[in-house]
Amino acid sequence: MKVLCIDGGGIRGVFAISLLHALEEDYGHPIHELFDLVAGTSTGSIIATSVIVQHNMKDVLDSYKKYGKKIFVHQAKIGLFKSVYSDRFLRKFLQRAFGNTQLSDIYKPLLIPAVDLSHGKPYVHRSNYGHPESEHFRVQLWDAVLSSCSAPIYFPPNNIHNQYLSIDGGLWANNPSLVCVTEAIHHFKVPMSDIKIVSLGTGQQKIDFPMEKKKDWGIRNWLPFQIPSMKVTPKLLDLALHLSSESVSYHCQLLLGENYIRLNEQLHDEIPFDELDSIDELIELGRQAYRHNKKKLIRFLELDS
Repeated sequence: MKVLCIDGGGIRGVFAISLLHALEEDYGHPIHELFDLVAGTSTGSIIATSVIVQHNMKDVLDSYKKYGKKIFVHQAKIGLFKSVYSDRFLRKFLQRAFGNTQLSDIYKPLLIPAVDLSHGKPYVHRSNYGHPESEHFRVQLWDAVLSSCSAPIYFPPNNIHNQYLSIDGGLWANNPSLVCVTEAIHHFKVPMSDIKIVSLGTGQQKIDFPMEKKKDWGIRNWLPFQIPSMKVTPKLLDLALHLSSESVSYHCQLLLGENYIRLNEQLHDEIPFDELDSIDELIELGRQAYRHNKKKLIRFLELDS
């Protein structure tokens, strides 16, 4: 079973899209033809769902450039009394991208990790491929994706049919690879030796908290306030997502060995998930990652046979 997993990371998702775009151009066919199961968290859920519904990766990249400028417009500086960003344009973007399609209309396996905030538990939105826990798949595709993208403080929770509130799946599965391993083994009954995962990061963050003699470790240290831009840097959230992704990657490499390929690139500087000025740099980094790993990726996906 060949699996594609895509990390969360906000606007840094253009790294993964750029890489997939390069692969799609070389392969000459939609990405979904290469994989049996696709999963994505947060921004990765947008990309994974786009793959499943056969959207061209170039179009997805163009949409990120266009809508990113509208989505990441502050309605609050710190997020003390309301979320830093409204989900208005994110919702419009997803509705336009996925229309009225429901999870029940999708038969190819798609996994979208989220959090059931109302009941305090992890949740996976699944497409209609026969999993016994997919009885709630009559959720619109855009709604499931919005749930996985709703990062705490920065976006409000998503209300699912007035039944529960849902937030960013990156809080527990920013790299959804282990979710896919579990699904492959327990639902599809695939031996671990037959699971092959291509895991795409969104740029490997260098997040550090410098040693200082006088530091009170209040909110200003965890969520630094920038001047003159007058915005809060989501440093604590970026750190949590980074640690989640890297720990899952470590365990998957131990479990799957050569059947796990992780494609990511070290970022020169810390790039917050809402840093629009870094889009072009991230796109080029994605192309670079593809060039560096092209032969290995083609062998891994058996495209040269």
